[in-house]
Amino acid sequence: MKLSDWARKNGITYKTAWRWVKEGRMPVPFEQTPSGTILVREPESSTANAVALYARVSSADQKDDLDRQIARLMEFATEQKLVVFKAVTEIGSGLNGHRPKLMKLLSNPNAHTIVVEHRDRLMRFGFEYVEAALAAQGRRILVVEPGEVKDDLVQDMIEVLTSFCARLYGRRSARHRAKRALEVFKREDSSGVSV
Repeated sequence: MKLSDWARKNGITYKTAWRWVKEGRMPVPFEQTPSGTILVREPESSTANAVALYARVSSADQKDDLDRQIARLMEFATEQKLVVFKAVTEIGSGLNGHRPKLMKLLSNPNAHTIVVEHRDRLMRFGFEYVEAALAAQGRRILVVEPGEVKDDLVQDMIEVLTSFCARLYGRRSARHRAKRALEVFKREDSSGVSV
């Protein structure tokens, strides 16, 4: 398959895939035709070691980090001799339970193993529940960097503080937007412009 198709299928940009070819870091075999086209040879997938990669960032201004996360996950999978059948990238809060790409990945029975860089890249709360539900189906989550925080009490405190901060800043932001909208409305109303 062409390099552009392979990149799209694996959730990375063509530019990143091209850079990997130039640097000799492609996680799968490839060949360059005399015309210059790069053809990627996908390894035969065996369900025993086929994995799905999942990368997430919180906001659109962190979009560049998605490519870096996927690159690190691809590198890890290659080192572990795992076959990547899907790479999913998503922009959304780790506190938001309505992430369509994650929901689709979790409901995909072919995703026997889901590889994430850190636990919080998958979700901030309820990781253990999802892990247990997948284990009951004979599936698993593989965390590349599991030793983020060793102490459960510290981890729980971080998650609670994160939740409170998200709520506080979310409310404050909404209050400021409403205040600005009222000010604009009052200005337009006082200037005689019909609203």
